[in-house]
Amino acid sequence: QVQLVESGGGLVQPGGSLRLSCAASRNIYRINTMAWYRQAPGKERELVADITSGGSTNYADSVKGRFSISRDTAKNRVYLQMNDLKPEETAVYYCNLRIGSSSTWGQGIQVTVSS
Repeated sequence: QVQLVESGGGLVQPGGSLRLSCAASRNIYRINTMAWYRQAPGKERELVADITSGGSTNYADSVKGRFSISRDTAKNRVYLQMNDLKPEETAVYYCNLRIGSSSTWGQGIQVTVSS
């Protein structure tokens, strides 16, 4: 079973930027979708962005124009560049890998947007 490990979270001021990274523990099947989700306290987990193995991307309306998802297939990594962060985006961010009906989650990483 592949494992996903997130990194790059932390504390940032409103308007600041962070870059999250997610590494898969081994080579993954070439047809897949990698995604970032987030879950704020007391709220449901929501999709932030995803990217297919073909490079097609999809973003939540709330992050369009500020966040950018990318992947390095050779390194089995996916990234989330987050700009102009807002306090309400404080959440645990999760990496996700989907292959067919199978879904694998990372352990999550905290992002706190606060002055």
